[in-house]
Amino acid sequence: MSTSSRFAVAVHVLTLMAWADEEPLKSEQVAESVNTNAVVIRRMLCELAESNLVVSQTGSMGGSKLARLPEHITLLDIYQAVESRGVFSLHRHPPNPDCPVGVNIGTVLNDVLDEVDSAVERVLANMTLRDVVARLKPCVSATNGKSVSAATNGKRKQVAARVQSVSARN
Repeated sequence: MSTSSRFAVAVHVLTLMAWADEEPLKSEQVAESVNTNAVVIRRMLCELAESNLVVSQTGSMGGSKLARLPEHITLLDIYQAVESRGVFSLHRHPPNPDCPVGVNIGTVLNDVLDEVDSAVERVLANMTLRDVVARLKPCVSATNGKSVSAATNGKRKQVAARVQSVSARN
């Protein structure tokens, strides 16, 4: 069984945008930080834009940035934008209906899975992107901003400087 990393990547992308403040980031810059292909980031940005979490502009001066303030974006908003509900799933193939366990295990597990999903959603609803940024601050200051390599060329220094100035402000 495999699990999805889409939520983690989406939180990474949006946290990077929160660090960059109002400066739009290009998908290539974000992809460098996430250590993935820019195409993967562009696909995710489309999903995040559909959920009104980011706004994007094309062109040489374009890029993507947060559509709202980090304190108004919950981790549940992000989760719902990129993941389907369901931390776990039931059997891929129906169990044997002649088995006393197999005949009812789906019903029992559906109730359990609903409780698990609700618990996950409650936790995610109580944490904002601003909270994630705040948790990163000790990590970034310990590395003098080196943990954020969000940009290429001259943009790297601009974002690193912005990260340090945001850390100093907050």
